[in-house]
Amino acid sequence: MSIISIHSNPDQLITEFLAGKAYSKIAVLTDLNSERLCYPLIKQVLPAHAVLVIPAGEEHKNLDTCQLVWKKLTDLHYDRHSLLIILGGGVPGDLGGFCAATYKRGIDFVLMPTTLLAQVDASVGGKLGIDFQQFKNHIGVFCEPTATLISPTFLTTLPERELRSGFAEVIKHCLISDKAMWDVLRKKSFNEQDWDALIAHSVNFKKSVIEKDPKEKGLRKILNFGHTVGHAVESYFLESGHRIFHGEAIAVGMIAEAFIAHKKNLLTDSELSQISDYLKQTYPEVNIPVNRKAIFQMMSQDKKNRDNKILMALTGGIGQARWDVEVSLDEIDASLDFYQSIYT
Repeated sequence: MSIISIHSNPDQLITEFLAGKAYSKIAVLTDLNSERLCYPLIKQVLPAHAVLVIPAGEEHKNLDTCQLVWKKLTDLHYDRHSLLIILGGGVPGDLGGFCAATYKRGIDFVLMPTTLLAQVDASVGGKLGIDFQQFKNHIGVFCEPTATLISPTFLTTLPERELRSGFAEVIKHCLISDKAMWDVLRKKSFNEQDWDALIAHSVNFKKSVIEKDPKEKGLRKILNFGHTVGHAVESYFLESGHRIFHGEAIAVGMIAEAFIAHKKNLLTDSELSQISDYLKQTYPEVNIPVNRKAIFQMMSQDKKNRDNKILMALTGGIGQARWDVEVSLDEIDASLDFYQSIYT
């Protein structure tokens, strides 16, 4: 595993990382939002550097944007001894890391995640990639950053909807690993949460899983709870031009997949109610289409599938999880009916 550092002061994080290092060139890759809100917080402590700004949003996490980044690095004569500091949320992190891992067969890169979603999930574990056609993260690599530098201070720059989106991954981590933390979390509303404690908990948990299974051959698959349905729903709305936030889609996925776990006798009635009630009060309803064919087609390309079988990670009781559970389209259809029923 690469270095993961958490500190309230982002200046200190970057200064300590760069101490004693001699990179030939340094560039900061960021998007328009993070350039405006977050880059000023670290700009003064950086040595001479270039700034590469990409458009903000999932719709730009594609090969076209990669080509812009690779061309800029090439035009500026960045060599294999250069460093790319990636400042932003999940999109810059996924895309920027992928560009760094493939530019001249790989240069060092540092992730400085600025959203809750990136801090607790996307920046930990070395999954990098881009969307291809309508499929999320369809092209990518496993490659660890040289370091991940996490500052909760960046969260003060976020709109509430963005912060709430990241909270879905925090909830997921508790549901699949830590019943005691789930009981603490669910007794507080979204606005009452202790973000410093939750970030540390999520990072430590995800790090422990990845150390045991870096390439997602087994245990790491539990991190996909909520994501088979969630990614398909997210991709559907992205393709239709009505994008919803990642965490909003994962909340749909966790409710639906908790229902499937319940039907497979992996969750009790009480546990299903706990999960669905808390997610309902935390996230607004997503209007699932009546014709779900497009959503099902997206699930057929899910990276967890094998031999044309849809395989899910499901809770095996709150605080536990299992992976590679085969699920039918009829079960998924019923789970989306359940999701819609709790909002009526």
